[in-house]
Amino acid sequence: MHFHILTLFPEMVMDGLNTSITGRAMKNGHITVEATNIRDFAENKHGHVDDYPYGGGAGMVMQPGPVYRAYEYVKNQIDERIKSSQVDSQVTSEENSMLENDGDFQKKPRVIYMTPQGKVFNQSIAEELAKEEDLVLLCGHYEGIDERVLEMIVTDNLSIGDYVLTGGELPAMVVIDAVSRLVPGVLNNDVSAEFETFHDNLLEYPQYTRPEEFMGRKVPEVLLSGHHKNIDAWRREQSLQRTKERRPDLLSD
Repeated sequence: MHFHILTLFPEMVMDGLNTSITGRAMKNGHITVEATNIRDFAENKHGHVDDYPYGGGAGMVMQPGPVYRAYEYVKNQIDERIKSSQVDSQVTSEENSMLENDGDFQKKPRVIYMTPQGKVFNQSIAEELAKEEDLVLLCGHYEGIDERVLEMIVTDNLSIGDYVLTGGELPAMVVIDAVSRLVPGVLNNDVSAEFETFHDNLLEYPQYTRPEEFMGRKVPEVLLSGHHKNIDAWRREQSLQRTKERRPDLLSD
């Protein structure tokens, strides 16, 4: 799976994602992550990508031009990679002709704009996005991005919660982390991606490890029994109980 980040701070996202599970997944070739600096597509010598908002108001707004050119650059990269893979797969001459005649070549990529105005990100959305081959994540700054370019390129508006951050980089990293865990091979134990928190809209059951007793607190006996059917039943019961106590809203969805 390929992640493409449009940002003013590529080092910020790459430094964070190059570590831990996502870093290992990149190293092993299960995912790729590329950060494109929107500022590289400014058309002034100072690299300015923002200006005052029409109609007045506080703050600055990111201009549409640099954002659109950065998007076009990424889209062309995606198209070229897909075209190359089609050729490598020895598509038929008829298919090649169809591709050559397709001026757009590839359908518009999924472009996620990270904004507090978007739909709140959750595990179901992560599972949906994990089915994509390419995801473009657009990170805004200042007072936002000129609405015209958003209308032209964005397919989804996503938020990670009802609060305001200084930019879209941290939310983009959250989305990439959550989605990449669902890509085959990223986790050492693929079963863990299926049965952890939010599976079946339930919170995960309590987890325990050695020692068997810690400061007078013991591991539940059922987990030591080796009886897998009883263990599964206990875990299901614990998940239901924990969800009722901590996130009853999940049970009403």
